[in-house]
Amino acid sequence: MEQIAYHVDMSSRDTRSRPPAAGSSAYPEPIRALIDELAALPGIGRRSAERLAFHILKSPEPDALRLADAVRAVKKTVRHCRSCFNLGDSDRCAICADPKRDRSRILVVEQPKDLIALEQTGMYKGLYHVLMGRLSPLDNVGPGDLTVSALFDRIKHPDKHAPEGVEATPVGEVVLGLNPTVEGDGTALYLAERLRALQVRVSRLARGLPTGGSLEFANKAVLADAISGRQEMM
Repeated sequence: MEQIAYHVDMSSRDTRSRPPAAGSSAYPEPIRALIDELAALPGIGRRSAERLAFHILKSPEPDALRLADAVRAVKKTVRHCRSCFNLGDSDRCAICADPKRDRSRILVVEQPKDLIALEQTGMYKGLYHVLMGRLSPLDNVGPGDLTVSALFDRIKHPDKHAPEGVEATPVGEVVLGLNPTVEGDGTALYLAERLRALQVRVSRLARGLPTGGSLEFANKAVLADAISGRQEMM
């Protein structure tokens, strides 16, 4: 399967290229190497990396090796689903392989973490499609850098993406669940135009005031969405 590259912010560049911290030469080479690897993780500073390294060092060997085995298993077994590009441990993720899902509806999201957040609500029973990013002309990210063509292929050829033993169902609706940002809205507009040409219904997730929120703390964009998406009182 084609490898999909994540677009990483420059602030998370490999810290191993930085000069070693003062006093790091006092550590044995294995500990220094472990600290360097931990410090390269996003959100982990040098001090935190040292604390984690010594926690691992003091842990019983079986506990430390379970961590190493978990990292190795993630890199060797986790892959992108060949249909929706969600994460899974086989060619199809658990959602695409589930015969009980509504295969006539696809919810499009930017990243697997967005899919997980929506799935945890338990309110959506259809399929998903992960774009692996969003259109961003300033960053030279175009449709060819995302899984847009795979989405269109799923709509044109539902039989190719139906699991074995599951009847192929034509896609009738595509729900755009992209983040409400300038790039996300631009991506949604591009997809909506192309999808309507495929004779499918296009909708997007509702926007507006969150439950329990106050008008005085809402920004203009949220208020505008709330007004335009108002609903009749039943």
